[in-house]
Amino acid sequence: MKLKTYFLLALRIIAAVILLQTLYFKFSAHPESVELFTKLGVEPWGRIGTGIIELITGILLLVTSTAFVGAFLGVGLMMGAIVSHLTVIGIESKGDGGQLFMLACVVLICCGILCIAYK
Repeated sequence: MKLKTYFLLALRIIAAVILLQTLYFKFSAHPESVELFTKLGVEPWGRIGTGIIELITGILLLVTSTAFVGAFLGVGLMMGAIVSHLTVIGIESKGDGGQLFMLACVVLICCGILCIAYK
């Protein structure tokens, strides 16, 4: 495999792992997740719907033939997350030091690069 192939695989895995690891919090109605989506005024349907889309996106990213679609969905999801953080939630949420915001930025960057690479 070429270096480019490994790099793109790493980006796909990083984005997918971040997206998939947050599903527990969304689908189990973890209090922090409920609080975030309540602030946005979309609890519970927004939390569950976002979780479903993130699950689909994570799976699509892990399959080479569907990576572009997954990356495209990831860009849309993370743009929404970042705008929500900047306008409603705040960069720091529940004393996390901005970790959720930074993870959204990492996924956005990974998916943006993947969209360009797989176009």
